[in-house]
Amino acid sequence: MEINDLINFATMIFFHPYGGGGILSGFLHPLLGLDHLLAMLSVGILSAQIGGRALWTVPATFVGIMAIGALLGIFGIALPFVEYGITFSVLVLGIAILLGNKIPEWGALIVVAFFALFHGNAHGTEIPEITNTIGLLIAYILGFLFATAGLHVVGALIGLLARRSDRGPQLMRIGGLAIALIGVFLISNV
Repeated sequence: MEINDLINFATMIFFHPYGGGGILSGFLHPLLGLDHLLAMLSVGILSAQIGGRALWTVPATFVGIMAIGALLGIFGIALPFVEYGITFSVLVLGIAILLGNKIPEWGALIVVAFFALFHGNAHGTEIPEITNTIGLLIAYILGFLFATAGLHVVGALIGLLARRSDRGPQLMRIGGLAIALIGVFLISNV
């Protein structure tokens, strides 16, 4: 294998030039859709509000179940009402943030697992359309998993910073209300 072959392979994996596949394409997907972006940040914020083990169990559950949802989509098993599941996740997670730390960890795990299936399935059903090699498929999956985990971390940092502030819990509830209202808007436009 020559150096040009390695460069071409790396270019294909990290940024497929034809608008599909690659790690960058997968990474950008959760960042460029308002519904995905708000849901991922909300999972992180909620995990920080609950605190303790939830700080890592809630986001890890989301990422793990999202990967399962993606695999279902890759293998042609499309969940019904995926767009509604994604948009409802914004509404429900916004309400959960609005409620503050009144949600138990086990309840948050169930909610995020349920909605993660829809988010993952949306990614998975799009994968066959945009990838043409196993390398692009793996790169795309890694891209959206890393972006999702990164958004969870950002959300958790927002939540942790808010917990340190006297007005933080109030600001988080206002933010939760705003996210829930955006969720209503998104649902009405599905």
